[in-house]
Amino acid sequence: MKRTRLYHALLLIIAISLVIAGCGNNGGNSPAAPVSTNGETTAAAGGGEDSDEIKVGILHSLSGTMAISEVSVHDAELMAIEEINAAGGVLGKQLVPVIEDGASDWPTFAEKARKLISEDQVATVFGGWTSSSRKAMLPVFEELNGLLWYPVQYEGLEASPNIFYTGATTNQQIVPAVSWLLENRGKKFYLLGSDYVFPRTANQIIKEQLKAEGGEMVGEEYTPLGHTDYSTIIAKIQAAQPEVIFNTLNGDSNVAFFKQLKDAGITAQDITTLSVSVAEEEIRGIGVDVLEGHLAAWNYYQTTDTEANKTFVANYKAAYGDERVTADPIEAGYIAVYLWAAAVEKAGTTDVDAVKEAAKGLEFDGPGGKVTIDGDNQHIYKTVRIGEVQADGQFKELWATSEPVKPDPYLTGYEWAASLNSGN
Repeated sequence: MKRTRLYHALLLIIAISLVIAGCGNNGGNSPAAPVSTNGETTAAAGGGEDSDEIKVGILHSLSGTMAISEVSVHDAELMAIEEINAAGGVLGKQLVPVIEDGASDWPTFAEKARKLISEDQVATVFGGWTSSSRKAMLPVFEELNGLLWYPVQYEGLEASPNIFYTGATTNQQIVPAVSWLLENRGKKFYLLGSDYVFPRTANQIIKEQLKAEGGEMVGEEYTPLGHTDYSTIIAKIQAAQPEVIFNTLNGDSNVAFFKQLKDAGITAQDITTLSVSVAEEEIRGIGVDVLEGHLAAWNYYQTTDTEANKTFVANYKAAYGDERVTADPIEAGYIAVYLWAAAVEKAGTTDVDAVKEAAKGLEFDGPGGKVTIDGDNQHIYKTVRIGEVQADGQFKELWATSEPVKPDPYLTGYEWAASLNSGN
């Protein structure tokens, strides 16, 4: 049995390498027609032991304030599914996506997750963006022993046995970004975020880090998701005279904030603004004219120089249009599908517990470089990168770690973070 599983794993690794290295474009056709869209079934259910199909869930906000970010991750996951199917599928079976819309509403994410697991009986789910959506889904996946692949950077302080985290945890984005800013841009920080769990927890961490590393917080503000009037907050920023704005706004609020910041005469040369939720896709929606010179911390950029990324970018544009861009969460969603597929091949089954065991230590050469699943916390090793928005809407990499960073979601490697873990 072990030899059989190893043989399956080897076959998938070879197939993945061939797909990433040279699958070429798909003639501009959209990937992977879904078995279900918003709950309306259009094909027979699959995924049973005797079926020649395996159903997988895709659950993102296709409407509402978060659609500006999540639609493209949904697209990347469908592209990965199509590529895997073209290379022979998983365990010799075709993957069939079942698509649901979280609608930027956290209770809806929980409801749709339950439907995908209980009614559609999908083998796994790829989805979410905000931490509120993830927190809403987490108890559902734990109760029903489902499996969620979550593709976005987040605030850490979590490790669920039913979630694989393919976006960055705190020590792979926020903590190194704060240290870099303190060394290179200034000590006075203004913290601005959307009013939900990720920004508030992230800023709690940042405040502890600033105390430990000689920084100073000169302001802290939160606005509801979808908020559009930042004139009062910008006036407060001008009065506080920070050297850095650390931005954890999410969704289309970033459009209003950055445009109004420019209208107030504040440029990247005046105050450094570093964002952790503004990537290439958001630049398209916000406008490069207002973002040029501002910074972002991620693990992947469209400009990341790897052979796998050249192929990934070319295939993504071939599938969805030359005007489309790739970004960190897009890449994280894409590699999540491949990592799950490789774990299933290694396990020889889609059984959740077997897949979790098989995933430990699994490696994959993704567009952003080599990633490894940490078997202790189900996060992945990731390279940290800080980039500056250029006139073409792409990022110029200013700094990166020399190698992928081991995930530390509870920040156990930082003395100053001890109080943050007191309740864990």
